[in-house]
Amino acid sequence: MAIMAIGFSACNDNDGYSIGDIGISWATVHTLDDGKTFYLDSDNYGSLWLGGSRVPNFTPKNGERVVAVFNPLYDNYQGYDMAILLERLYPVLTKDVLFSTTEDTEELGNSPITIYQGHMWVAAGYLNLIYQQNLPSSMPHSINLVYDENGVNTDNEYINLSLHYNDKDDVTNRFAATNVSFDLSELDLSNKKGIYLTINSAVNGEVHLRIDIENGKGVPVTVK
Repeated sequence: MAIMAIGFSACNDNDGYSIGDIGISWATVHTLDDGKTFYLDSDNYGSLWLGGSRVPNFTPKNGERVVAVFNPLYDNYQGYDMAILLERLYPVLTKDVLFSTTEDTEELGNSPITIYQGHMWVAAGYLNLIYQQNLPSSMPHSINLVYDENGVNTDNEYINLSLHYNDKDDVTNRFAATNVSFDLSELDLSNKKGIYLTINSAVNGEVHLRIDIENGKGVPVTVK
């Protein structure tokens, strides 16, 4: 499953929203005191309060990333940017950045990975990406983002990271788009322009990407 964010068609604030208006956005789950009630911090629309939900049996996990499909109901609702009727919710694999030794990193593997242009970006403190997974027959693949203090970049204004995908030599040649978000909050990005990312591209070999992060957002550019 992979869904990119799109906008929705809406009436103006004075008219409210129509039941046919639909919004789609990547978002972060924030649980409240009871651990069962939650709201969504959307990358596109701000804080979303669930005025209703058509998603039964969802167990919220604080900090988990999701793709939310919703009907907007009201703007500026009781301290939230919007009240919504939640139509569908797709969990996104959410992981922390690893701080590993060289030996540990080698064990993570470095299988080639396919990521199309426009399918990687930074928003809301997460590095988000959609990659084309050659589906396994039995062994789940793994993907990790690793802090690399000995990375090729020598510009101190960027933090070196490397993406490590491991297909474990178990592939079927059946492909599916797969989502993942990496939480960047453990990185010290103060006084930094952004991150310098190394990936093993299935198309271009070793590729270096620079992501300038401004106002919590950024998209990669290829560094030659």
